[in-house]
Amino acid sequence: MINVGQKNLMKVVKTVDFGVYLDGVDLDEILLPKRYLPEDCQLNDELEVFLYHDSEDRLIATTETPKAVVGECAALEVIQVNRVGAFLDWGLPKDLLVPYCEQAIPMKVGDTYVVYLFIDERSGRITASSQLDKFLPEKNLYRKAGQAVDIQIWAKTDLGYKAVIAGSTLGLLFKNEVLRPLHIGQVLPGYIKSIREDGKIDLSLQPAGSQANHR
Repeated sequence: MINVGQKNLMKVVKTVDFGVYLDGVDLDEILLPKRYLPEDCQLNDELEVFLYHDSEDRLIATTETPKAVVGECAALEVIQVNRVGAFLDWGLPKDLLVPYCEQAIPMKVGDTYVVYLFIDERSGRITASSQLDKFLPEKNLYRKAGQAVDIQIWAKTDLGYKAVIAGSTLGLLFKNEVLRPLHIGQVLPGYIKSIREDGKIDLSLQPAGSQANHR
């Protein structure tokens, strides 16, 4: 199965002056422009490519790797804001759109935000959202108090910082657990401090110890 917004292994089925066409199966043939072709690329070769829509909304392939793929979170910088929404630099020629309806707070050029990438059902295009709680759960049944995890700072609140745990779950880092300045998008080691009765996760930056194990 060929997936837009993901890396795919695809076969070369046609060569042209401006690149090659790849077998997109149910998506028809998809162009890989000449500038992305590996040396000595031939008919029937299989290439690992990323699929997205270009500036003319055509489905296109690239051998470049974006900063995130669909289903992942990433800290990305806003490089333009217009009537449609904010556009983020994600490492490809066409910038990544965050529509206004997907912005947790109004985005500003030059600022960095943690976003989640998904396929918009109406347009079929790769889209981003800073409303991570729409896509990632706040409860995780297999995490345990004291467990070491990688966390990414998502947003600052009156209580402390909201964070993404291992790219898959949301947690809360209380401000009394923070002994140094943190910034949005920062990735750092953390620990599961406790699992609340409702399944939500409290985090700590301190190694697991008596505070986590005896709560």
